[in-house]
Amino acid sequence: MNTEHRHTDNQHTGHQPGERTFLRSFEDPAAVAHYAEGPRRFVPGLEALHRMTGLLLAERAPRTVLVLGAGGGGEIKALAEAQPDWSFVGVDPAGEMLRLAERVLGPLMARTELVQGYIDDAPEGPFDAATCLLTLHFLEAAERRRTASEIHRRLRPGAPFVAAHASFPQGPGERDAWLDRYAAYPAAMGADPAMVTKARAAVAASLNAFTPDEDERILREAGFSDPALFYAAFTWRGWVAHA
Repeated sequence: MNTEHRHTDNQHTGHQPGERTFLRSFEDPAAVAHYAEGPRRFVPGLEALHRMTGLLLAERAPRTVLVLGAGGGGEIKALAEAQPDWSFVGVDPAGEMLRLAERVLGPLMARTELVQGYIDDAPEGPFDAATCLLTLHFLEAAERRRTASEIHRRLRPGAPFVAAHASFPQGPGERDAWLDRYAAYPAAMGADPAMVTKARAAVAASLNAFTPDEDERILREAGFSDPALFYAAFTWRGWVAHA
């Protein structure tokens, strides 16, 4: 695989306000330098999520894996270390996050191509499997459905797709209760209280979180069959489905 990450000139116009807000922080070198601390504190069982993702993909013995939202490199690192025969194409809009991924992956870049951009900038494939972890909640429903459809279009028939992101009840009173739980976890993990308060406010204002039922419906409408929930941790849900 190409060991350099390539940039594209596509000007995708589907960016949502929440996506733009978070993308700015992902282009901030100071914020990116401490990025790895955030997911570990805010996402319960992150390492287990990576491990389970690898096991679910391995059921279909893939060789090429498309990773949408690859910035930071943690997901690819976990998968590549567990599966020495797999190769990866990682796509992310934030150049600073891709540079972090290069540093995190080190010699694993020999099996990785990194592409700066969005799903439209990803190679056509076909790929044997795909993942999208902690990313789809930046997109509103129509753009999420379109993105999932474009992932589906790049997969071989029967290929597994693992998606995990913020997904929790949105009814009156429920949303705030679950956002409080979202904030309680990193606080219990020792995160700075001011940072937790800021993160909760940003998530409440900017993320496009839907109910698990809505998320499953989006996967089906994108062409995936039988989405199955395999991960649930406070405000986070993960599914495996097949093209």
